[in-house]
Amino acid sequence: MKILVHSCCAPCLTYTGKWLRENNFDPTAHYYNPNIYPEAEFVKRYFVLKSYAEGKNIPLVFGFDKKRTPPGDCENCYKTRLLKTAEYAKSNGFGFYSTTLLISPYQKHDLIREIGERIGDEVGVQFLYHDFREGFNESRIISRELNLYRQKYCGCKESINVKASAIAA
Repeated sequence: MKILVHSCCAPCLTYTGKWLRENNFDPTAHYYNPNIYPEAEFVKRYFVLKSYAEGKNIPLVFGFDKKRTPPGDCENCYKTRLLKTAEYAKSNGFGFYSTTLLISPYQKHDLIREIGERIGDEVGVQFLYHDFREGFNESRIISRELNLYRQKYCGCKESINVKASAIAA
């Protein structure tokens, strides 16, 4: 079963990609992240993901858009990234799509699921929701073992500020 997986970074794909393969999916990663700030972070995450995906024989599709997602607007950010992923999935013969965001205990799972399913219905490709948080610790272990770059914030400018505030407190 071919599945296109929106992928924000390599660490989030470690467990997610493994689980998908163990559950008879054939994953392709989709790097579409107009929220990531600054540009150097966007590029770094892409190249680390590219290297990891190549090593695991997971095809990687690069999506780019000069239009940036406003910082701190999680709902719009989810919609933007999931819509592009669903549209690519539909036009390229994938039966399913999903996102590695579902591994993070810091993401809004109910909102991601609602948006993913709604977009899937509108576009005509099934959204696979699975609570990958079960593998969050395993993904951290894998990432450390492989010495993968692990960022300290979601990606947008606002999430840098939130992380910095949390560290200072």
